[in-house]
Amino acid sequence: MAQTIALTGMVLSAVPVGEYDRRIVLLTKERGKVSAFARGARRPNSPLVAASNPFAFGQFEAYEGRSSYTVVRADISNYFRELAADFEGAYYGFYFMEIADYYARENVDEVHMLKLLYQSLRALESPSLDNRLVRRVFELKAMAVNGEAPNVFTCLRCGQEKELHYFHVKSGGTLCKECGKQTMQARTLDGSALYTLQYIISSRIEKLYTFKVSDEVLHGLAQILDEYMAFYIDREFHALQILEENVGFAQRLKINGCNK
Repeated sequence: MAQTIALTGMVLSAVPVGEYDRRIVLLTKERGKVSAFARGARRPNSPLVAASNPFAFGQFEAYEGRSSYTVVRADISNYFRELAADFEGAYYGFYFMEIADYYARENVDEVHMLKLLYQSLRALESPSLDNRLVRRVFELKAMAVNGEAPNVFTCLRCGQEKELHYFHVKSGGTLCKECGKQTMQARTLDGSALYTLQYIISSRIEKLYTFKVSDEVLHGLAQILDEYMAFYIDREFHALQILEENVGFAQRLKINGCNK
């Protein structure tokens, strides 16, 4: 019998296979993103029932095959049950896992992405943090981890580090006051928004969710990241579509209710 290996990671997604099995995608510290089969995981008495669900984080014992792994045992340290029970929080979490799946690769060091995902799901569970801010922090830091974040520390035209008053999506970052005036479609950038961008990109993952911003700064941050991601990421995220449709519907109900 082949020797098993230990993997520390999180279940990103799970789909049924056959009558009783599940195929799961794991983001692991040791092997990056891997596909694995959880045999019998859909049987009611299987020890892998809960361990093969999205959000499950812990130690997985698996056999390595030619193209996938087979999980035989799991020791789950966090199921994120509170998050999974909250519609909005859960779909933010599903969205984060879709982004992690988009970036992660097999046999690539994904320690930072795994840590970012775990800390961000914990942040979603915190009642003191705004989920909208958690989303923007995660989006930007995920791009930074993968070397695709915008340059927000110098002017992309002249190289100076001061008076970075503009953001230009196509250039991939900030422009100074003079260069920005000469560039079409450059967006003005508030000083607080610039500092927030710089903080998220440069901070350690453990320090990411230790601040709050005003609604105005959050709105500006959202506009920049929406435009930047639409330009540089060639994928639509299903969970985000569901989230935005339902949040938008809830907001319309609230407005209509207030107007009655």
